[in-house]
Amino acid sequence: MTIDLTALGWDAARAAAVRRGQRPGRVARVDRGVCTVLCAEGPVRASLGGAVLAAAARDLTSLPCAGDWVLLGTWPDGPVTVEKVLPRRTALVRRTAGRDASGQVLAANLDAVAVVEPVHPEPDVARMERLLSLVHASGARPLVVLSKADLAADAAAVARQLARVAPGVPVLPVSAEGGAGLDPLRAEVVPGRTLGLLGISGAGKSSLVNALAGAVVMPTQAIRRVDGKGRHTTTWRALVPIPGGGAVLDTPGVRAVGLLDGADGLDRAFADVTALASTCRFTDCGHAVEPGCAVRAALESGELTARRWESWRKLQRELTVESRRREARLAAERRGGWRRGRRHSARP
Repeated sequence: MTIDLTALGWDAARAAAVRRGQRPGRVARVDRGVCTVLCAEGPVRASLGGAVLAAAARDLTSLPCAGDWVLLGTWPDGPVTVEKVLPRRTALVRRTAGRDASGQVLAANLDAVAVVEPVHPEPDVARMERLLSLVHASGARPLVVLSKADLAADAAAVARQLARVAPGVPVLPVSAEGGAGLDPLRAEVVPGRTLGLLGISGAGKSSLVNALAGAVVMPTQAIRRVDGKGRHTTTWRALVPIPGGGAVLDTPGVRAVGLLDGADGLDRAFADVTALASTCRFTDCGHAVEPGCAVRAALESGELTARRWESWRKLQRELTVESRRREARLAAERRGGWRRGRRHSARP
């Protein structure tokens, strides 16, 4: 089995980093520190090399993840190791559940990311806004896919309604079951490009992968009829090459996604709110009691809904808290390094 790496996004800029004895590949999945890497001669299983482990000790986000381009080394006795993770052009990063304000890279080197939101029982607008903020911050092009569109009486009307809270983002009603609406998604999966799928369990992400691949490559399960929710069918992140070129990266259903450092992503996801705030009389307007507040005027006129405003405020507060936590953690690390340096210098 051979793999055309250029169809997966390999190019001259990345090739310049290859050194003698190394071979390139793209990470398809990671299982407890062992990577499945797509190389020119086929899939290879590789453990983590010393340089990669040392980098991870300083920053866990440097660990290889699905979508990464890596350089492999082969030892004389046979084992294959990941010796280097090449610089990421885009990275989908969420905050971890702990209190240390660290991040987890969900996927890397995605050209576009589709937020998959099922139309049944009804789309969760606040969740969609949160995920779009994450995608905007990643550097990838955001899309919204309204999955299971065949279950809606008028999926096009739902798409038009959601487009109002997704400024500049295509909102695509799609039915993986019947194939309706798949063509705009297929346009995102062409040689050299990778489409990521992000959404809750039961949203239909794996069904979309199968539809785009033209074969059953990801397992699927039926959702519960009572609430439209699903179980975790995909429990790992998987990069799936598509016949004809390109790839789709499926992610497990996300229950919670915390924003880590995405002020720019939040501004872009809420471009309408940002534009209003920029026209307030005072640049430091708190949008509470200040005269000439364009946000308050838009709320009073109905141009801006209270629901969207509160959604923006909630995410803004979350980013502020995480920024303070991160600054505190970095300050603690600097103090720890200074103390270690003092101890070493005090030794005879």
